[in-house]
Amino acid sequence: MFRKKGRPRDYDKENLKPVIHASICNGEQVAGFKDRQTGKFTEIMLIRDSRDLAEFMESYGLSAEEITKEW
Repeated sequence: MFRKKGRPRDYDKENLKPVIHASICNGEQVAGFKDRQTGKFTEIMLIRDSRDLAEFMESYGLSAEEITKEW
């Protein structure tokens, strides 16, 4: 609730890419990172609204152009 805003968290930018997995059936969206070599997806957080997406982007220092959406 009263978190301090620090510097963005680090992630392996060479091997991981930020992705939002979206369900075709119910529209549920999950933000996380996909391994470029293996294709394994690691969930970070559920995206319920635009505030959640903004929080994910801010916490990892991402821009909207860097995130891809997969169904």
